[in-house]
Amino acid sequence: MAMEFGASMFFTDYSMRPEELAQALEARGFESVWAPEHSHIPLSRKSPFPGGGDVPKRYYDVMDPFVTLTAAAMATKTLKVATGICLVVQRDPIQTAKLVASIDQISNGRFVFGIGAGWNAEEMEDHGTAFKTRFKLMHERVDAMKAIWTHSKAEYHGEFVDFGPMMTWPKPVQKPHPPVLVGGNFPHGARRALAFGDAWMPLASMPQYADIAEFIPRFRQMAAESGRDPASVAVQVNNVSEDMTKLARYRELGAIRAIVSLPSEKADTILPVLDRWAALIPKAR
Repeated sequence: MAMEFGASMFFTDYSMRPEELAQALEARGFESVWAPEHSHIPLSRKSPFPGGGDVPKRYYDVMDPFVTLTAAAMATKTLKVATGICLVVQRDPIQTAKLVASIDQISNGRFVFGIGAGWNAEEMEDHGTAFKTRFKLMHERVDAMKAIWTHSKAEYHGEFVDFGPMMTWPKPVQKPHPPVLVGGNFPHGARRALAFGDAWMPLASMPQYADIAEFIPRFRQMAAESGRDPASVAVQVNNVSEDMTKLARYRELGAIRAIVSLPSEKADTILPVLDRWAALIPKAR
């Protein structure tokens, strides 16, 4: 199976516009565009930035992903539009279920739902979410949204999410629902992906490992041990570099998609980068 390529950008009022980037990506053979989110960044720095140092300005300035991705969807024909990641622990699940279903309808089934719990305890606490129980909350909210997407009369009863029978439309175009990709590191993020996701979405590298490739076979083994068919849960690698050896390795290990992280810049900076990738993609796919 070919490995597809996507690109991610923190869309801001000083970056390329989402429709502009989406059209540039589609024209160059990319399969998808990804939008991350932060509702806000509290001034408290009790939660250290995972990348070290100060929180980059784009984290404060990023636009809402469902707005930017709708613009991207309207400007393209085949490009998939995706959250990467949507902070579901900071969003009401009933409203978010409607947002996901609506953008899947508007895009004619091109939406991919990348999710995560986030790292900023103060940010989520401003939304009423306790840091220590965020993962259980995320699991319940995803399960509740799946109930809404797949039942005409949905209800859900959990510790954190609890609602009686309801009717809400639209339902997503994709059946049973858009793919749910769970971000996170190995092993904890991988376990969450197996528990309630359709794919695991790790970063290509983190301080605790040089290259995620060494963990992909262990993820497949974890899937088998958990009772899931390893073929039923995919792997997507985020923040990849222009390293053909590593890209080939991800493809050999069965990664379905590799995501390029772009700075929040204008076209004169971004388009040359995309042109380099356009030349690489046919060889790496």
